[in-house]
Amino acid sequence: MSGRDAPRLTHVRANVRHLPSAITWYEDLLGVQAQGHWPPDAPTYAHFTLGPTQFALGRYDPAPAVGARFNFEVDDVDAWWARRSPDTDVLEPLQNTPYGTRKFTIKDPDGNELGFVQARPD
Repeated sequence: MSGRDAPRLTHVRANVRHLPSAITWYEDLLGVQAQGHWPPDAPTYAHFTLGPTQFALGRYDPAPAVGARFNFEVDDVDAWWARRSPDTDVLEPLQNTPYGTRKFTIKDPDGNELGFVQARPD
């Protein structure tokens, strides 16, 4: 992008139906505690700080469409595969791709797709 300021992704949000259970599900999956519960007296929003990016959850009534796709780059995708719970909804099992990555894809309880990707050394 010559002469332009390239955008940097710093925040994404998944829309969920039940915020407390979604927070618990993501805390268990990511191993990171949710922060920024807002509004404080009856939260409809919380986020997780994942490096330079915030991954947020928002509950809305009525809920907007769900079904987003998020890819997380990880250092050890096999370890992430091993830590998923037995009842996880797996869309794509752990695999090597023809384009140089090792990855798997699961669904959260609201139908959002989560890809966990590791670059394979050549």
